[in-house]
Amino acid sequence: MDTTTVNVVTTDSNQAFTDNKKQPVYKLKPAVDIPVTAVGSGWSMYAFTKIYSKDPSTVEDINSLRKEDINGFDRWAADVYSPKAANTSDFFFYGSMPLPLLLLADKHIRQDAGKIGLMYLEAMSVTGLLYTGATYSTDRYRPLAYNPEVPMSERTSGGAKNSFFAGHVALVGTASFFTAKVFSDYHPDSKLRFLFYGAAIVATGGTAYLRHMGGKHFPSDLLLGTAVGTLSGILVPQFHKTKLFKDPNLTLLPYTTGQSHGLVMNYRFK
Repeated sequence: MDTTTVNVVTTDSNQAFTDNKKQPVYKLKPAVDIPVTAVGSGWSMYAFTKIYSKDPSTVEDINSLRKEDINGFDRWAADVYSPKAANTSDFFFYGSMPLPLLLLADKHIRQDAGKIGLMYLEAMSVTGLLYTGATYSTDRYRPLAYNPEVPMSERTSGGAKNSFFAGHVALVGTASFFTAKVFSDYHPDSKLRFLFYGAAIVATGGTAYLRHMGGKHFPSDLLLGTAVGTLSGILVPQFHKTKLFKDPNLTLLPYTTGQSHGLVMNYRFK
């Protein structure tokens, strides 16, 4: 029978269960990380081909849309449309994807390049899974579909039903906040971590604004995309940390023997 246990171990400074100074920042679990990444990536690639090849709407369908049917929180977005803003948001999107490469400039992080790379793929696959799953199963017209100033060909396109939720924003948030989180975990006392987080906020918020101005998403879509991207970018690295507490004398590590699994807590008395 499988069992789950929690063991508490106390040691003196000469018999510490874990040497915190030598402990890596992150620890991977290939048996979990590789399948999660593979499934998320595989589904995302499949679903992307589906959500961007949805059947177009008829002119009659589009003409039957009424702004009054949109909830009050989102309704005002149906009057906004800027093709330039939508195109600019693509630069934010594609420009953010390689952001974690900036971390390679740091020699300490560079030593864990393979580990960081897999974690990034995992974070992106989680976001991709959530985004494509929502968009694949939900047809929500974009704000531009309600706007008579928008060319009918764009309003009737299958992609005009991909408003829920904001994929550009979610993926930019994942890439930028992942970069900030990893740098902060390696350099928790560096003031540069505020610069990284500030840049992540600007990149994600800027993308959300441009997608709104482009008539691509309603505010609720943008808020959800921001939340998904931010949480994925931060939590995936957090779940891989080997040291879950800021107290250098206190560590909490997972363990498994095949028959049992759990956590070992260690406190080193000075």
